[in-house]
Amino acid sequence: MILKRFVFAAALVGCLPGIAFSQSKGDKTNGNPIVAGWYADPEGIIYGDSCWVYPTLSFLYGEDVQKYAQDLERKTDAINQEYNLQTHFDAFSSSDLVHWVKHPEVLSIKDVKWAKYALWAPSVIHANGKYYLFFGANDIQNEQQKGGIGVAVADSPAGPYKDALGKPLIGKIVNGAQPIDQFVFRDDDGSFYMYYGGWKHCNVVKLRPDLLGLEPFPDGTVYREVTPDQYVEGPFMLKRKGKYYFMWSEGGWGGPDYSVAYAIADSPMGPFKRIGKILQQDPQIATGAGHHSVVQIPGKDEYYIIYHRRPLGCTRINERQVCIDKLEFDENGYIRPVKMTFEGVAPVDLRR
Repeated sequence: MILKRFVFAAALVGCLPGIAFSQSKGDKTNGNPIVAGWYADPEGIIYGDSCWVYPTLSFLYGEDVQKYAQDLERKTDAINQEYNLQTHFDAFSSSDLVHWVKHPEVLSIKDVKWAKYALWAPSVIHANGKYYLFFGANDIQNEQQKGGIGVAVADSPAGPYKDALGKPLIGKIVNGAQPIDQFVFRDDDGSFYMYYGGWKHCNVVKLRPDLLGLEPFPDGTVYREVTPDQYVEGPFMLKRKGKYYFMWSEGGWGGPDYSVAYAIADSPMGPFKRIGKILQQDPQIATGAGHHSVVQIPGKDEYYIIYHRRPLGCTRINERQVCIDKLEFDENGYIRPVKMTFEGVAPVDLRR
């Protein structure tokens, strides 16, 4: 009976697990997707001799799939039903970008009293001897609802992370930006900036040195809108050779046209003039490629893009997988279009 229900649920969501996760792995490449399961919005970071990836939980198996299928039969809102199931974050670590270890439930809503559902898009950083995980929760639609961007702290990258404030760090809608999809960026001078925003608006704020509050910019403002042309969500910042590479996701997150574009600026505040797309669907590989992050191999001008995409033949919006491919620059410092692959990347020894 359980197997029958599982097959029925998998059919409802469009892809059977054996089909969606059939990519073989070996020692030569990581194979895309890098891990089994439906995950999205991956944040990658190098901690010591390991790469860590923190994604949004995009779909659950087992008993939760059965409940999801039953709700679909009753014709309830399938998307909101899944939001109700997004109640924790898993993490994955690797010393070579090929072999990955799962760390389940590094943060759960049981440790965030004000969060009820829709834990989204973690952003992580190490500072002050601690590990910080910023997250969106509750998918607020107005300022009368409680939720927004929170921050949790741990002594290890594997957690457990605990809510640091007992309330959202940002719990209101400013400049039209829904408080989701935060990314924390540390500049070379030690300043911390957080870029965030859905609903086609992006704000930047400056974080206090303890990362638990906001501090004003020199002109007294706290929130600055830095929305580039065609921005939708998922901001990310990378600094390379003195230039600020600001990236974001465009298109509809549930559709095939989800993609990543970028700008280059001389300041973390912009202005960010759109240059073009660097990641988008490939009819031979996958659709819905977006909401990414980038990791740099320490001490090298070598970069990898970590992103989610939707397998060919999968049509439900939450069927998303985490993948890694190379990110390269041309001789003039522009980002080359990313070539999505099934093979992924070769091993990279991160041990020092």
